[in-house]
Amino acid sequence: MKKLGILFLLFFTLNSFAQTENNPAVFSTSVEKVSEETYDLIFTVKIQDQWHMYSQYNPENASLPMEILAAKNTTGFQLIGKAVESKTYKEYSDVWEKEEIYFKEKAIITQRIQLTNTEISNVTLNFFAQVCKEVCIQIEEDFTFSLDGKAIVTEEVELDEKSKLLSNQLVLPLKNKDLLDQDSDGKQQKKDLFTIFLLGFIGGLLALLTPCVFPMIPLTVSFFTKQSQAKAKGISNAILYGLCIVIIYLLLSVPFHFLDSVNPEILNTISTNVWLNSFFFAILVFFAFSFFGYYEITLPSSWGDKMDTASNVGGFIGIFFMALTLAIVSFSCTGPILGSLLAGSLTADGGAMQLSAGMTGFGLALALPFTLFALFPNWLKSIPSSGGWLNTTKVILGFLELAFAFKFLSNADLVAHWNLLKREVFVGIWIVIFIGLALYILKRIRFPHDTTDKKISFSRGSFGILVLAFVIYLIPGTFKAPSWNLSLLSGFPPPQFYSIYEQENDCPLGLNCYKDFEEGLAAAKAANKPILLDFTGWACVNCRKVEENVWSNPAIYKLLKEDYILISLYVDDRKELPETAQFNFKRANGQLKEITTVGDKWATFQTVNFKTASQPYYVQLTSEFEILNKAEQYTDIDTYLAWLQEGIISFKNVKKVN
Repeated sequence: MKKLGILFLLFFTLNSFAQTENNPAVFSTSVEKVSEETYDLIFTVKIQDQWHMYSQYNPENASLPMEILAAKNTTGFQLIGKAVESKTYKEYSDVWEKEEIYFKEKAIITQRIQLTNTEISNVTLNFFAQVCKEVCIQIEEDFTFSLDGKAIVTEEVELDEKSKLLSNQLVLPLKNKDLLDQDSDGKQQKKDLFTIFLLGFIGGLLALLTPCVFPMIPLTVSFFTKQSQAKAKGISNAILYGLCIVIIYLLLSVPFHFLDSVNPEILNTISTNVWLNSFFFAILVFFAFSFFGYYEITLPSSWGDKMDTASNVGGFIGIFFMALTLAIVSFSCTGPILGSLLAGSLTADGGAMQLSAGMTGFGLALALPFTLFALFPNWLKSIPSSGGWLNTTKVILGFLELAFAFKFLSNADLVAHWNLLKREVFVGIWIVIFIGLALYILKRIRFPHDTTDKKISFSRGSFGILVLAFVIYLIPGTFKAPSWNLSLLSGFPPPQFYSIYEQENDCPLGLNCYKDFEEGLAAAKAANKPILLDFTGWACVNCRKVEENVWSNPAIYKLLKEDYILISLYVDDRKELPETAQFNFKRANGQLKEITTVGDKWATFQTVNFKTASQPYYVQLTSEFEILNKAEQYTDIDTYLAWLQEGIISFKNVKKVN
């Protein structure tokens, strides 16, 4: 239970870190000489009102205690015991069920050291602490103390002249930046989270219909209803069991919040990584063949045995380990679905939060039957018995896994410019996969665990015909027919201009576009037109959806073609910049980022100027860097059309004034 609490706290800590602008703990340092070889290094911490920082003596398995260590790669001194603390406070925590020790308002921490090399003049200590209010922030920083009273010269990495020049070119002198601060994407982000939650929920429902999970429903519900002397107790235990299932799957997303808090571009970089997408392709193919029945993927049996033993403890802890046992023993069926959810969420905008939403939906769908059947045990009589249909469901999921796998190979191909999986080739592969699915449903092909019965039920035959209809829908996607854009699959196949057939250009829908900001800026000045800055990505599903479903609208297409200069900047393009264009960029926090690829450049350009790392992200501005309208993201036709029209009006007004 304590470990569970720690993971939950870490989840909320990391989720809230990016939203905290002001540092709740401000440090100052001083030194007191005790003897020739002994010094007291003093940290004075001013803690904001209502915040508190935990002591180094905070109990184990509670909020993280403060810790002071010698900084990495430092020598010439050693710490003498633990630091001496100023006044602390104690309060019982319902979360941890322990009395916690913390500072509030002000903390003075004195760490005594002894020199082992009297010639050193500076000492560096690493200070770690957790500071909390409704949320928690972890602070870890190196502090350097001067032992001789001289000012410490902080070693700061100096950029070379080329890096300074190219870094300055990335920063735009934007005007009317307050327009960008409008919450143009809040509703859409909530909508995206709900969509991912819903997809996760559907994935959980599919997992229920597999041989690893479905038979466990009546067994588990019967256990709770029969083992408890009181009916109400059995029901409450079943509800708690369902809640634990949700918690377990939610916790699987926690590590990705660590990554999300490091810098705003990291999840985008990870999700568009060529080798990671290739790995996802390979692992999903591996999962697919396990669903076909050629082998079974299981976690070590000892894990399940240990969890099963732990479930005998009783109470909340026992129920939690029962839920964990379910997660482990059902992994051979849930693992492939979870793998798809993980891969899909990471390659979507929103990263860790979308993964958490998807995992919560998955866990909720998995938990619902156990809770509902405990509340209404008579319903158990109405559920179908286990049988061959469970294996059929598993094989169907295998075909879907196989189709989904090629999306990740396509991402790698697009980002790396391998030119292997063009749009028509991708669609052709899907046609083959779904023909295979149709043949399986119509019992023309069999897999290892299928029965020899050749009788086809009405529902199975109908489903087979539906799959064949989908195959017919896909076939025109292999021809050179721009009008047939497979709108039902927008975002999954490569863009239309990534084709085996000759295209006018490599811009969406044959529009004129620039893929370098400076070139587009020069064109806007020459044509006296507003700029539509399009931050996009080769592996961005929502970018393709906007291009194929929104930009294709005749009114919008006309505006983009005639009234705007379109600059499309691909933030995930792994094409290397010429050596003369590669440089180091210094972030606001002093960290250096190497700009070596086209994607590095435009991702940094976006975050530096527009304080966001999501795609698609659209900005309207003049060639004099005047922002014309609020930024727009993934949206519908009417909203996007109105937004473009407002931008044209704003552009004309700006020109009148100037």
